[in-house]
Amino acid sequence: MPPGITLAADTPTLSAANTGFMLICSALVMIMTPGLAFFYGGMVRVKSTLNMLMMSFISLGIVTILWVLYGFSAAFGTDHGSLIGWSSDYVGLSGIGLTQLWDGYTIPIYVFAVFQLMFAIITPALISGALADRVKFSAWALFITLWVTLVYFPVAHWVWGTGGWAFDLGVIDFAGGTAVHINAGAAALGVILVIGKRVGFKKDPMRPHSLPLVMLGAGLLWFGWFGFNAGSWLGNDDGVGALMFVNTQVATAAAMLAWLIYEKVRHGACTTLGAASGAVAGLVAITPSGGSCSPLGAIAIGAIAGVLCAMAVGLKYRFGYDDSLDVVGVHLVGGIIGSLLIGFFATGGGQSDAQGLFYGGGLTQLWKQLAGVGAVLAYSLVASAILAFLIDRTIGMRVSEDDEVSGIDQVEHAETAYDFSGAGGGTAPRSAGPVQDAAAQTKKVDA
Repeated sequence: MPPGITLAADTPTLSAANTGFMLICSALVMIMTPGLAFFYGGMVRVKSTLNMLMMSFISLGIVTILWVLYGFSAAFGTDHGSLIGWSSDYVGLSGIGLTQLWDGYTIPIYVFAVFQLMFAIITPALISGALADRVKFSAWALFITLWVTLVYFPVAHWVWGTGGWAFDLGVIDFAGGTAVHINAGAAALGVILVIGKRVGFKKDPMRPHSLPLVMLGAGLLWFGWFGFNAGSWLGNDDGVGALMFVNTQVATAAAMLAWLIYEKVRHGACTTLGAASGAVAGLVAITPSGGSCSPLGAIAIGAIAGVLCAMAVGLKYRFGYDDSLDVVGVHLVGGIIGSLLIGFFATGGGQSDAQGLFYGGGLTQLWKQLAGVGAVLAYSLVASAILAFLIDRTIGMRVSEDDEVSGIDQVEHAETAYDFSGAGGGTAPRSAGPVQDAAAQTKKVDA
């Protein structure tokens, strides 16, 4: 059948079931951003907790407005040169009918738009973990605005937009290995190479202040990721979304166990931070690959990601870049692993008939994955570094050294995460009680 021609009998009709499912998935993806805020917020020191939470939360505000104004049009509008989209009907979401369907699917355009919005929100929030303790909040807000406009929206079109060069090439990215995780991880590396290290990096202890918060955040991420991944098939009439749901759970479990085993062998203990980080590494790796592999393949992908990401987080000490909360080690490396392993583990029986090396497909799909990974990594790294450099040279990207040492929460937000005034160690009461008065009198007599 020629492209663009659909027989009347095959014309999709609105599915209430798929529409409801996708609205639920959109809400699940939304809760991932507060989950990320808790995950990151528990990993920083007390004096940076609120700033870390706010660096995620502000993305909910900024990206939502930009998405409505022009982001959805730039990412999913009519293709222009295989690099960017644009459709006037999508500007302000003003030319869309209530029941107008997303092309080829059974859900309204509004539902697709809000689902993809949640992806656009969490991607810059992921970057923030690499910049903990040292970035002005105003500069961060400006960076998000420029970054999603110049990096995320175009890359989303390359990977998922009809006519995008990676989409047409056949690069497989089920739910965001390239567009979200490699994109965010490369951006994080680009920015930290520009703004430099935290005061005291590799000298002062910078341990997580609340591991329970980290575990809570990881649990929310794991929960929300089912919407992130399974929802990306935009329905479940053929079972592919169900396969992705299963593979999400399987790979995450395998990655968590693999990370803990690596920790036990290497460091002698299985830590809560390792369990949380391993789970996230598995979620990242299965995001691009889960629709094309079997559950056994998902176990392998998760285990490989768990070990390699655990090894990768130590690279910042070897090479001297200060990736505060291991965004590069988990999201960039995990995204690369998951994207490239499609070239080995794709069965041809999931989202497409593309087969990997282990299933008789040769190296064809692997080369396509390499092209997508390399292009997104290079573009995001360079563009993000340039944006950070320009912001740093104009309004300044970093807080002062004194402000960083004293605590960025108080400086940037005029608040602190915890009030210890009622927990002891505060100032003495104005009027001593009878016991204290008696003790004072005894001291006077003794004197």
